[in-house]
Amino acid sequence: MDTLQSHRVEMLSIAIAFVAIGAASAYYVYINRKPKGCLDPENFKEFKLVKRTQLSHNVAMFRFALPTPTSVLGLPIGQHISCSGNDSQGEEVVKPYTPTTLDSDIGYFDLVIKMYPQGRMSHHFREMRVGDYMAVKGPKGRFKYQPNQVRAFGMLAGGTGITPMFQVTRAILENPGDRTNVHLIYANVSYEDILLKEELDGLAINFPNRFSVYYVLNQPPEAWEGGIGFVSKEMIETYCPAPAPDIKILRCGPPPMNKVMVAHLESLGYSASMLFQF
Repeated sequence: MDTLQSHRVEMLSIAIAFVAIGAASAYYVYINRKPKGCLDPENFKEFKLVKRTQLSHNVAMFRFALPTPTSVLGLPIGQHISCSGNDSQGEEVVKPYTPTTLDSDIGYFDLVIKMYPQGRMSHHFREMRVGDYMAVKGPKGRFKYQPNQVRAFGMLAGGTGITPMFQVTRAILENPGDRTNVHLIYANVSYEDILLKEELDGLAINFPNRFSVYYVLNQPPEAWEGGIGFVSKEMIETYCPAPAPDIKILRCGPPPMNKVMVAHLESLGYSASMLFQF
């Protein structure tokens, strides 16, 4: 009887091993069947504008089609693309942008663009119409994101600097295996300048224990409950994770803001290894 029982245990162990091998093989096949990205890091490729949505007087969302409905852009989380266009004098301009979409958004990618009156690339986007093509290459960037690489991110964004933060935040919160917490401070001049506010507020509602956003306005409306003025050392201390080996502070904004943020962060005790600027 002991021999029979031992034989059954042995056969069960073998069966379990085969199931595990089969599952691993299936996962390997799945990973390797993931559609290849459409980007080329060395050469510009053309993508067709299929939708343009005006979000405010100077901000629009541009949706570009990928070659097929099942294509993915192939942009690693936290990296960006280079877009080529022409300024008002007809001269070529190349500028980096971070899509607000992920590779889970198949068949297209979106750029949220703020068009400045004197901006050279802004002129190109202002002139773009549905059916036009944008020259793009990439990926570009030093940021390498892996799920659960840190316990928490603190994010300091200003203006259009929200786009890489939004991309990283989406990737974290939409991955059920990623337990990273995200604490965002987002600064703008006025309420109308806040980009992706509806989407950010939606993430805060859907992931209240994982994501928080604190808005700061230089010219706030009446009855404003967020921060007023510029992002201060006290705001960072209150709304971002404290210095620790397992946290990282990301920042992206205008150069003057980035410079001041570095001074604030250093005075609060954050080391260089805890900081990254897009």
